[in-house]
Amino acid sequence: MVSENPSQHKILVTGTTPDYIQWIRRSCPGRALFITQPDLRQGAAEEPPGEEEEILVSLADKDLVLKTLLAHLKNRNQILDAIFSFDCESMALASFIAGQLNLDYPSVDTIQNARDKHLSKQLWQDHQIGCPRISPVNSVSEVIEFFHTTETGCVLKPFTGSGSELVFLCTTEPECRSAFEAIKTGLAHRTGNPLFKRMVSDGRLMLAEEYIEGPEYSCDFIVENQSVRIIRLAKKIKSSSMPFGTIQGYLLPGALPRGADEHRLHDILLRGASALGVTRALCMVDFIVSNQKLMLIEMTPRPGGDCLPHMLRECTGLDMLKTSLDFAAKLPLVLPDTQNISPCVALRIHAKEEGILKKIDCRRVMEDPRIKSIHLTRKPGHEIKLPPEDYDSWLLGHVIMNPLDQDSPEQEALAVIKKIEIFMEKTIDKTKGKKTHHV
Repeated sequence: MVSENPSQHKILVTGTTPDYIQWIRRSCPGRALFITQPDLRQGAAEEPPGEEEEILVSLADKDLVLKTLLAHLKNRNQILDAIFSFDCESMALASFIAGQLNLDYPSVDTIQNARDKHLSKQLWQDHQIGCPRISPVNSVSEVIEFFHTTETGCVLKPFTGSGSELVFLCTTEPECRSAFEAIKTGLAHRTGNPLFKRMVSDGRLMLAEEYIEGPEYSCDFIVENQSVRIIRLAKKIKSSSMPFGTIQGYLLPGALPRGADEHRLHDILLRGASALGVTRALCMVDFIVSNQKLMLIEMTPRPGGDCLPHMLRECTGLDMLKTSLDFAAKLPLVLPDTQNISPCVALRIHAKEEGILKKIDCRRVMEDPRIKSIHLTRKPGHEIKLPPEDYDSWLLGHVIMNPLDQDSPEQEALAVIKKIEIFMEKTIDKTKGKKTHHV
């Protein structure tokens, strides 16, 4: 008598990108089942998984996703042991599926609390946890009124979103007016973007937030059994020549200023997560240290993205994507000591003007012994638009290096990245064709 094929145990990954899917398939072969938005797979440079590994379905219809998933599991004889999401816009879907299939994942209410920048800060303020003062606004007059209550200016931003997209610093009344109109226009153009889908905070257009001065940090940590375990702490590198909020790169390890000790950080992370409803999760947090006080900016139950996973793997040997799946599956985690390593910097490569990418010349950087790796994400022919119209296309990749200067590693790294030459083709007149620009 022939026995049936044994069930395959999988970890469900919702809505991530083809590059992360390829990474996970290489580091965790056979462990994951992916639910992917079809248009992300179309035209992707990465080799697609087989039908047994990936479900292509519109993520906008959660009931259709669940129905398609259940049919797949039955037809393929697969069993889900855990679920995880690396993308902000897919966390609510992951929470819905987890609730339907009795899997461990933060609740829908917790996801809403974390994703809505107004709601999260309201909850932190209610629990006496340091964060900027806020005011939801619906008009320029309301922005200006809040602006005059601040000493250093205010930051205007959408209620949801990620990174520096449509985020503006206002230090004058004219800047309040122009930022309000830029966000209003930008949100109108992003109505179909799931990253900006409003979960709560209806009735207001955007959020005004007190501007907090001080060094900014990004941290991955685990909340479990009413305690916090920090995975990594990185200092953000910013550039005054770029749009406000743009992160030029990260410095690892990120030492806190004197007076802001790590014990206080553990306490604030635990209290901040608890206020959002997080009881067990692998989280990312952004915070600013101002006058020795830690001020939470954003916290969400997923690890930091961008170039951070690459830097961690390159500089500490930690595979953050594999670690995330291991955590979801409740496997024991052995984490490296990321706070006692040689300084490592990851710098993002940005285009400085719009046009068509012709070539990125990294030869002068590749010869530098301080460089650990160069990761380019764009190819010749790529069309580049600049913020505030587009916050994605101008990012061309990143460089990871070990700086030698212990006192000013950020400045050393910024000097190195200037050696990368970007060649563009920019249309200046349709009747005269294109002209090549050297950036």
